[in-house]
Amino acid sequence: MPDTILSLNDADLTLDGNAGPVDILRGITLDVTRGETVGLVGPSGSGKSSLLMVMGGLERATGGSVHALDHDLTAMNEDALARFRRSHMGVVFQSFHLIPTMTALENVATPLELAGHSDAFDRAAAELDAVGLGKRQHHYPSELSGGEQQRVALARAAAPRPEILLADEPTGNLDGPTGETIMDLLFALNDRHGATLILVTHAPDLAARCSRTIRLEDGRLAPDRAAAE
Repeated sequence: MPDTILSLNDADLTLDGNAGPVDILRGITLDVTRGETVGLVGPSGSGKSSLLMVMGGLERATGGSVHALDHDLTAMNEDALARFRRSHMGVVFQSFHLIPTMTALENVATPLELAGHSDAFDRAAAELDAVGLGKRQHHYPSELSGGEQQRVALARAAAPRPEILLADEPTGNLDGPTGETIMDLLFALNDRHGATLILVTHAPDLAARCSRTIRLEDGRLAPDRAAAE
């Protein structure tokens, strides 16, 4: 039987807008198994990024349930969710979210230090070396190109050895060749650490690299996907 690592059951997300409540996600039910690479696809505004945020507990589902590694994310408070992500999840955004006053090494090591790892800087250096930035670890974000900054963000996400890696349009701010390199590195993390990779993308060629694609339309699973559930 497949080892389910992430499970959503009839999950909804409704947010308050200027004109009243807005239904972002509607009745999402799906399972993700350990080691999968999953592409979330669909038109702009379909709810892809919102679904990724709900999967990571960065946005709380307003209905249904979300379980990750047998933990009920919908029942956790913000502090518990933050601790859970720190121990079990890595998140990579389209914007790099690096701390500008810290070097690449410090950006990667800081979450490890907060998690209590005594070898934080050694692990950070090893991850930066793995993404080709071994000689740039003492540079600040302003001294790095966009592609290099995204590599730092990848190293930061991978350093804690997360079971689940979430990526929201990780190549959206990069040119084609640089984006290809970043995606190669993301899939290498899946190979190297066995992390389950879930990514949002508009690129058909990138989605085709995933072992499975999930299509959203208007906040719901597309009919063909929903019928398979």
